Amino acid sequence: MSEIIAGVEIPETQAAEEATRLIRETTNPLIFHHSRRVFLFSTIRARELGLRPDPELLYLSALFHDTGLLRPFSEVEQRFELDGADHARQFLLDRGFSGAAAEVVWTAIALHTTPGIPGRMGDEVAATNFGVLTDVVGLGLDRLDPLQVEEITAVHPRGDFKNEFLRAFVDGLGYRPDTTYGTVNADVLEHFVPGFRRVSMVERIMESAWSA
Repeated sequence: MSEIIAGVEIPETQAAEEATRLIRETTNPLIFHHSRRVFLFSTIRARELGLRPDPELLYLSALFHDTGLLRPFSEVEQRFELDGADHARQFLLDRGFSGAAAEVVWTAIALHTTPGIPGRMGDEVAATNFGVLTDVVGLGLDRLDPLQVEEITAVHPRGDFKNEFLRAFVDGLGYRPDTTYGTVNADVLEHFVPGFRRVSMVERIMESAWSA
């Protein structure tokens, strides 16, 4: 029997079911519930905006989008978005998805914290970003049906989401602060990590090896 939450059907494909088990078992309730809410809000926002994302690819993008916060998935120090994107792409390729489909999911995850750009890209990329913005900063929340929101948060509760989510960023990025350069993630570290100060583009230009 299909799982339907707030009028949104959860994909029942083998890959979606495997991803659900994987994210539930290898992350934590904060990330799992957030990721599922992101899919639900992404779908609802997509309908509102006339987007037609592939439900399975959107679901996989949502489930994997924050996995890089919890543990590095690569041997190099890189942005957490890239850790999650790389992990998701390999997950898809290992299960026979096309390279094009894997790249869609990779792009949706890699850009999900980048302001302004995802909304101008493909439907899965745009919808993932809109879902993230709705769940994290409440963008568009005032336009959603309160009953749908209530149903979503009943199934996937927020708890103390604001404080716990910010703490997850500190824990996931504090040991690799340089990877936050030029991103919104630096906001979190600058607020919570004593002694951390972001390096500005002005400094990088003025302190470069060029004489003028």
